[in-house]
Amino acid sequence: MAALAEVGSAGRFRELLQQKGKSLVVVHFWAPWAPQCIQMNDVMAELAKEHSQVTFVKLEAEAVPEVSEKYEISSVPTFLFFKNSQKIDRLDGAHAPELTKKVQRHASSSTISAGPNDNAKEDLNVRLKKLTNAAPCMVFIKGSPQEPRCGFSRQMVEILKKHNIMFSSFDIFSDEEVRQGLKTYSNWPTYPQLYVAGELIGGLDIVKELEASGELDTICPKAHKLEDKLKVLTNKASVMLFMKGNKQMAKCGFSKQIIEILNSTGVDYETFDILEDEEVRQGLKTYSNWPTYPQLYVKGELVGGLDIVKELKENGELLSILKGEN
Repeated sequence: MAALAEVGSAGRFRELLQQKGKSLVVVHFWAPWAPQCIQMNDVMAELAKEHSQVTFVKLEAEAVPEVSEKYEISSVPTFLFFKNSQKIDRLDGAHAPELTKKVQRHASSSTISAGPNDNAKEDLNVRLKKLTNAAPCMVFIKGSPQEPRCGFSRQMVEILKKHNIMFSSFDIFSDEEVRQGLKTYSNWPTYPQLYVAGELIGGLDIVKELEASGELDTICPKAHKLEDKLKVLTNKASVMLFMKGNKQMAKCGFSKQIIEILNSTGVDYETFDILEDEEVRQGLKTYSNWPTYPQLYVKGELVGGLDIVKELKENGELLSILKGEN
């Protein structure tokens, strides 16, 4: 009898995808704080009874962030469908009839033709296009700007920082599919790779040539404009919260918790939904040197994320900081 499996780690998730003899895997990215997710878990359990040949999985999105980030899960519930370890379909939101329909359609396809593999390649290209356009200036490196993991990546980051170029980065070690796929997508076999407005500029040697000729600063004008935009946004209100969702509907548990804390203080604040603007979402991480969300700002200065806000509340310092007294 089929059961609703629970996955608690990236390793276990990979094992499930690689299972032999179970061609379709349906994964529910959920959160315990969202009632609609609880309902959809019940729907999944019922579907599991009807489709014994299908593997049904629930994965707590915030508990396994590396998997959620890899598949760009920005809200819950989200359902991904896999065959032969390849993603073939996606459903966002609590739509039980549509989920049932997709399960029936994919489960009825007992043989894997070239079609799904073509779809997988198309899905990867769509994802790569999104990644290369995630910020006006996007660099794909080994490691992070804070901790580059090869000399070429370190030199690339140093050049971009020296020219005050606002950029976002992607660690190719974090995703082998992106690492290999981008070589074909861009027809460029090595890393690092620099993109501006979604177009490949080149690797380290090209960037060095552009720096020497003085062209580098003119190639990345949008990066400077983004910094101006972020400065305006962080100063839009005296207390400004960048989060997933808004005051009325938080779209992740961390954002929900920080909203509850801020509401308890009685201080007026504004919010910005980072899910509505990918450029801001990626750019603010570099601007603030803070890699996660939510992010709280007071008078344009970063206070920190949820953990910092919790500490300030416990220490009795939060109210005075929100009022600008500290």
